[in-house]
Amino acid sequence: MLQKKHTAGKPRPLYTARVLDLDGEGRGRVCADGREVYIDGVLPGETVTFQRLRKHRGKMQGRAVEISAPSPRRVTPPCAHAGVCGGCRLQHLEYGMQLEYKEDILRRHLEARPNLRPARWLPVVTAPPLAYRRRARLSVRYHARDDEIRIGFRARYGGYVLALRDCPVLEARVARLLPSLHECLQGLSCRERIPQIEVSVGDGAAALVVRHLDPLSDADEAALREYGEIHGLGIYAQPKGPDSCVPLYVPGTGGLSYALPAHQVEIRFSPVDFIQVNGGVNRLMVDQALDLLAPRTNEVVLDLFCGLGNFSLPLARRCAGVVGADFCAALVERARVNARRNGIANAEFLHADLSEEGSAALWARYNPDKVLLDPARSGALPMLRALPAHGPRRIVYVSCNPETLARDADCLVNEKGYELTHAGLIDMFPHTNHIESMLVFDRP
Repeated sequence: MLQKKHTAGKPRPLYTARVLDLDGEGRGRVCADGREVYIDGVLPGETVTFQRLRKHRGKMQGRAVEISAPSPRRVTPPCAHAGVCGGCRLQHLEYGMQLEYKEDILRRHLEARPNLRPARWLPVVTAPPLAYRRRARLSVRYHARDDEIRIGFRARYGGYVLALRDCPVLEARVARLLPSLHECLQGLSCRERIPQIEVSVGDGAAALVVRHLDPLSDADEAALREYGEIHGLGIYAQPKGPDSCVPLYVPGTGGLSYALPAHQVEIRFSPVDFIQVNGGVNRLMVDQALDLLAPRTNEVVLDLFCGLGNFSLPLARRCAGVVGADFCAALVERARVNARRNGIANAEFLHADLSEEGSAALWARYNPDKVLLDPARSGALPMLRALPAHGPRRIVYVSCNPETLARDADCLVNEKGYELTHAGLIDMFPHTNHIESMLVFDRP
């Protein structure tokens, strides 16, 4: 039952209603005067008093004033900035319910289209939900009035930078350095012109990339090198795009790498390369993908959007050959280097056009037995449209966007004749509304 309260002296009326469910961004949905309102920080079943604010992306936003009947699945967030920071949206929700919520969102996207109900749902792939984030971009903002910089993630609304002194989801080796990093950057002559610090953590080493819009002075470079030496961090400077990244200090432990022990593979990467954010989940995800793909020793597998070889190199241990293709030439070259370092001779890597026309050439040239897809958020529709009539027997699709995944699955099932046999959630980003998943398609 909706109750409306008018409060003297306040420009916006207050409403009280029951939260119906959560939307794809983790906001609670309520109804007020026949209009849907979406509110951060509330949970299904709770009774909330709120104000209506404004429309954002076509949805009316609200702000909770009071929660009078909290959900039994509400928990105290581990972060002092929860509810304000734009990095995590679900820390107030019990972790088990976070997984249920994400799986339900994935299910809804799939089942909104015909014939996309999988024959089997896979167990959720999870790892410890704190201190997992080994890649991050921290914003830096200088405030002239206080002559002070702030380092952290941007606020959920308003775009300002939160001054973080700790972050429970950031990899612990970096999270504990936030106060000293603030002091280091505060002492630089170009502190007003540093917009971003990129964090990159491997199994044995960690690195920071300092993005700077003005040249670093000799004193600035010396201060950053000293900071790297004291804390055992690689320090890199990046004046322009990723190709301009250069090392200022590399510790004796060497460069960045991570291992996939079950497959006897170690992958080296640069501090600006794309890697999966959650190392523990990535290892389990690779294991699951290979088990589902079930490559045979006489089969050729095509790995599209292969990056550094995260899936390609383990696959090469189990099949006749792997062809990895990616639109990023730098990643393709590092994948080749990683193959040589791991003694893998049956993996070929291509800098490829992954548009519809380019994909048709790949299908015709290699005629793969099986395919692994791990595209960006925009999905892989052009290459799926180019699939020949007698395409690969099995496709394993790893997705970071349930909307484009459902669209692409619709193409595979309802246009190309595949069957959706498996679907499962991969919790790559605990405490956020980000949904990673894995689907399997078989040709009858």
